[in-house]
Formats: sequence, structure tokens, C-alpha cells
Amino acid sequence: MDYRGIADEVEAEIASGTLKPGERLPTQRAFARRRRIAVSTAIRVYGELGRRGLVVGEVGRGTFVRAAPPHPGSVLAEDSGRTPVNLELNYPVAEGQSELMARSLGALLRPDVLTAATRPAAADGTPEAREAAASLLARPGWRPDPARVLFAGNGRQAIAAALSCLVRPGGRIGVEELTYPLVKAVAERLGIDLVPIAMDEQGLRPDALTTVHRRTPLSAVYLQPTLHNPLTLTMGEERRRELAGELGELDLWAIEDTTWAFLAPRGGQPGDMRALGDGVPGGAGLPGGTEPPGGTGQPDGVRPSGGIRPPGGAPTPSSPADPPPPLAAYAPERTVLVDSLSKRLAPGLTTGFLVVPAARADDLARALRSGAWTAGRFNLEAAVRWAADGTVAAVGAAKRADAAERYELVRRHLGGFRVRSDPAAYYCWWELPAPWRAETFAAAAAERLGIAVTPGTAFAVGSRVPDAVRIGLATPPIPVLAEALRSLAALAAAAAP
Repeated sequence: MDYRGIADEVEAEIASGTLKPGERLPTQRAFARRRRIAVSTAIRVYGELGRRGLVVGEVGRGTFVRAAPPHPGSVLAEDSGRTPVNLELNYPVAEGQSELMARSLGALLRPDVLTAATRPAAADGTPEAREAAASLLARPGWRPDPARVLFAGNGRQAIAAALSCLVRPGGRIGVEELTYPLVKAVAERLGIDLVPIAMDEQGLRPDALTTVHRRTPLSAVYLQPTLHNPLTLTMGEERRRELAGELGELDLWAIEDTTWAFLAPRGGQPGDMRALGDGVPGGAGLPGGTEPPGGTGQPDGVRPSGGIRPPGGAPTPSSPADPPPPLAAYAPERTVLVDSLSKRLAPGLTTGFLVVPAARADDLARALRSGAWTAGRFNLEAAVRWAADGTVAAVGAAKRADAAERYELVRRHLGGFRVRSDPAAYYCWWELPAPWRAETFAAAAAERLGIAVTPGTAFAVGSRVPDAVRIGLATPPIPVLAEALRSLAALAAAAAP
């Protein structure tokens, strides 16, 4: 039997529950002895299991069965007497947004308009779509040139196109030491090596980027300067200027992901970041922030949601504050900015945006076409209407209010732990108390509580593996989220098995 057949057998043991989530596998040498195979074959088996997403290797600890993925038939579907709660997915939906969006589409459904809207679209969309995207992505002091806007089918495809254009197979791209898991998956498929760059309380450190690049040159760097996922950090203006200067000095490209930036408060200075519980560090060895102010005194899950105020109405107390300028404002000729509608509106609205330097515009357009990653014309036409009539702004305002409300639940239920979050973020980063490990805690939460959380290993690049989990706050109703956070806090307080 070849190594793939042996991997199939191990996969079957995981699926049947013989091997449980969080369980440690034997060393490759011990595995080889038990199976009576060569050590080299065992190494290939473990590699195949890792590629299938079934196990995770932790340097100095061993190889562990991953927490089961949240889909029918997984451990989350086990009958535990509770409704499964998925805190891995993170898709914010504001109350009333569908009705508001539907009103915008009336004209688009007229036969004559629909005929034009169902024709193919080029990578640069239409003039109207470019203007709408430029307005949607604009920040105080910065508005992208509409001529530099391209469109992808979704944000993930925008990232894939940027990676494939800027980094050749076998090349190296720098990433924050905790990064968006999709980037890890896309880079693997494209044959690109990820290189972790050290972080501090403002995110990626320019000096660390310079050190890594001068040791072995990088082709580009991917980063999230605003509301970093999972750490919720936001880079200050001076750091952005410093990083822009380093990009020019090193002749290095940056891919800036601003998917969550629409939630960010005005200014985006480091003080906006909050670290909960003991004022202690969040992930990646970062210094802690300040203790947040006291709670609202309201019972869990009963504070009314602001919902969506129709366009043109007076602002609510939680109306949006402007997010900080992107890195692209400081290094426009070195930065490819990527964004999408999926978080701003809904996950099924798959329109991605790229703001590209003039020098690479043609290359990136070719990458979008060759990967079949261009946006659909109907989606572009819908986006134009939603941006123009205020729908995107109204939904965004409602989500900012909703995110702040969910942050209060984190502060209330997890405030005694080492948790890093931000009132504007739809996720938090929780450093687990000893002796919990990330994979073991995620598996226990799934098995005992029917709650799915993302282990920190999903975000880690390199050998530094945090004993932390990311909790997505956006998807469940607020009363369900409150109960889930209570349950997770009780689980964490108990000793690991």
C-alpha cells in the first residue's frame, strides 16, 4: 500500500472517532514501526494528512488531530442537547439589510437594464463601477484613482490574483506572523513560500521586514494594517509612513488587505486597541493595552440593536467614524489594495476590489483574466446601485453599532482572561489559560458544547504556535453569542483533560 492509502486509513479513523480531535499522533518513527513501513513513507503519510487539513504539526510538541470542521457529520453535529454554534465563520448581517438592498435592485430588474447587466465584464469593470468603488474605498485624505480600480469575483480571488502576479512560483512573500489562513492556502497552491515577519502592538514591524528581506529577498509582503485578523490591531499613521518608506527603500511590493477596515474608528491610533483581562498581552508576544471602561449594566442579549437607519436619516449615536487612511495612501506606487463587499454587505455578494499601481495594472488585469477571477457584470451593476444610493453606508453604520455591542459581551464574559479585542472588531483573540492547548480547547468546545472556534494554529506561520483561539463574533444572534461566551469561559476555567 502506498502512502496515500495509509493516509486514507488514518482519515477513516479520524472520521469514525477512533482518533479524536486534539489527540496526539505517535512520532513518525513510532508510526512507521507500528505500520511496518519505512520512516520515509511515514513522513509522506503525515505530510498528506496535513495537506488534507486533518492534522497539525506543532514544533517541539508533535502532530495532533485537528478540531473537526463545522459541517454536517462533524463533531459539531453530534447530539449534545445543544444547538451547534459556529464561531469560526464570521459573516456579519445587519437587521433589515435585505429589505434595504432589495429596494435598490428594482431598476436593475427591468428587461432592458437586465440585458446589459448580464453581459460579460472586463477586469476593469465599467466606468460607473470604477467610480462607485473609488467612492466606497475612499478614506479621509485619500481617494483612489478610479482608473486604477480592478474587480475580482470576490476578495479571496483578489488576493489570489495579487499573489500570482507579484510572486513567482518558488518565490517568498512576507506575512505577519499571524495571518489570514486563506493566504496560507493560496500560497501553497501557487508554490509560494510564506515568511513570518515579527509584530508588535501596532502590527508588522518595518525593521523586522527589512532584516528578513536583506537576509533572503522577498518578492512582496501581505498585511492587514487596520483591524488585523485575528489580533484586532490597527497600525498608527507614523508606522504606516515608516513602512511606506521601507517599501520604497527595499523596492518591495505590498498587498494590503482592508476587508475589515470599514469598521475601524477615526484615526486608528494604537490607543483604539483594547486588551481585556489583567491588561496583559494578546497574541504574538504583544504588549497589552488598557483595561476598557465598565459595562453598560444591561442584561445580556436584551439591548436593542440599532438596525439600519435608511439613507438620508439623522445619524445615530453609533454612526460611523472614519477609518484611517490605508497604507496605499502613503505608498501608492508600491501597494496593491484588496477589499470586497462580503463583509460590508453579505457573504454571498462576491465582488472584490483591487486598487493597483499604474506600473502593474496590466499585469494584474491579466492575472485576473487568466485565473478566471474577474467579477460578474450583474454583481458590479448591483454594487454601483448600493454604493450610490447609500445602502452600503447604511449597512456599514449598522454593523459598526452591532460590532460594538458584541464587544461588550466579550468584555463581560471573557474580561477575566487574556483576550485582545477592539470595540470595532467582529472577532477577538484569546490566549488560553494553562494547561489548555489551542487544538485541545477547540476540540473540547466542539465535543462538549457544540461550539466551533478557530485554533491559533490556523493563523500561525513558522514555528511559533500560540496557545490561543480566535472567536468570530459576527454570525450568531446576540443572545446565542452571550450564552456561547459564558460556556467557553466556564470550559476554559476547568483544567484540561
